[in-house]
Amino acid sequence: MLQPTYPIKTARLILRPFGRGDLTALHALQSRPDVTRYLEWEPRSRAATADVLAGRIEGATLTEPGKSLWIAVELADTGELMGEESLRWTSAENHTGEISVVFHPRHQGRGYAAEAATELLRLGFEELKLHRIVGRCDARNIASASLMEGLGMRREAHLREKELIKGEWTDQLVYAMLGTEWKSP
Repeated sequence: MLQPTYPIKTARLILRPFGRGDLTALHALQSRPDVTRYLEWEPRSRAATADVLAGRIEGATLTEPGKSLWIAVELADTGELMGEESLRWTSAENHTGEISVVFHPRHQGRGYAAEAATELLRLGFEELKLHRIVGRCDARNIASASLMEGLGMRREAHLREKELIKGEWTDQLVYAMLGTEWKSP
């Protein structure tokens, strides 16, 4: 089980559980076609985002394999919700997990995603004691691939036409890091 001590503060960010007051900001992120372009889901309506938010609120702790820890990422200076990240506990037996990170385009390209994802890796390796953490992305999503490489994750696979996303067969990249490779900053 993983129950982070919130808030988690980095140099520029505050990582915290989602709350009911996050609906407008989360919808501003999840309703954008440029955000969902490489994701499995379409831009969400406000009602669909409200349903998703309810799950994010419940995901403030990671209680068992198959569940995800959901973290809201806000800019420390302004308190603005700028993104979300998750750590899915994929297997207790194999001590594995998977990370995902989604940021509003207005905040991309400044190192915020790497700063937030570093904390996610720390939680997975140091607190949940995972052996291996993976990350996956659409091969066209250069920013996500660059993020995972910048975190020190190794590209392990390029799966050709892995999934049918929005009517198009897409390639998928798989990255991973082992606990023995993790170096806490």
